[in-house]
Amino acid sequence: MKNTFKLFAILAAALMLAGMFAGCSESDTLVMATNAEFPPYEYYDGDKIVGIDVEIAEAIAEKLGRKLVIEDIAFDSIIPAVQSGKADMGVAGMTITADRLQNVDFSDTYVTASQVIIVHKDNTDINSPDDLVGKTIGVQLGTTGDIYAEDEDIEGATLERYNKGFEAVQALQQKKIDAVIIDDQPAKYFAEQNPDIKVIDEPFTVEDYAIAVKKGNTELLKKINDAIRELKASGKLQEIFDKYIGD
Repeated sequence: MKNTFKLFAILAAALMLAGMFAGCSESDTLVMATNAEFPPYEYYDGDKIVGIDVEIAEAIAEKLGRKLVIEDIAFDSIIPAVQSGKADMGVAGMTITADRLQNVDFSDTYVTASQVIIVHKDNTDINSPDDLVGKTIGVQLGTTGDIYAEDEDIEGATLERYNKGFEAVQALQQKKIDAVIIDDQPAKYFAEQNPDIKVIDEPFTVEDYAIAVKKGNTELLKKINDAIRELKASGKLQEIFDKYIGD
C-alpha cells in the first residue's frame, strides 16, 4: 500500500511539473496563424515561411520577449484558430471588416493596400471593375476579395472560390475563368512570375491590414499596438516593406 501511495505521489508530482513546463512554454511563445500562400506577405522560401508579415510578427515577438511560432493553415481557419486560443494572433494580410470585427479584435493598421483585378494578357474586355459584369471571377475562399466580390453582387457574374490564391491564378492562366480579384502586392508578384497574366490599373477597392487577436484580449492587443507604433516610429516597419516591395 505504501508503495502504491508513493507511486501516486511520484506521478502527481510529474504531472504537476509537466503542467508547469507547459505553462512556461505557452507564455514564452507567440503563436501566429497565417496562410503562407500570399507573397510577399507570407510565403515559403524552401521549407521556411518568410515575408513582410513574418518579419513584423518576429519584431513584435521580440519586443514582447517571446519566441514566434508560425502555424500555416487555411485562410478561412485563421479567425477560428484565434477565437479558440490555438493561435495568439492572426497575421495574414488580413483586412478589417465588419463581419470579422464580430469575431475578433484588430490591432492598429500597419499598411493600406487594395484589391485589384488580374486577367489573362490576351483579355481586352476587362479594363475596370465595371467590366466584370457577366464574367467568371476567381477569388480565394474567405479573403476580402471573396467578401467584396459577393457584397458587390456583380450583375451576371459567377464566383469561383479556391482554397489558395495561386490556384485561382492557375485557373486564369488556363482560361477557365475571366479574372481574379486579389490583393495588390500578391497580384504584382504573380504577374511578375507569370508573363501571361496582367494587373488592371484601376483598383477594385482600398483596405487596411491589421492583426487579429481573440476578442476581449485587451492585454495582448495593447502590447501589439505598442509594438506596431514603435516599429513605425523607428522606421523598422518601412525597412521591412522596402526589403520586399521596394519602390
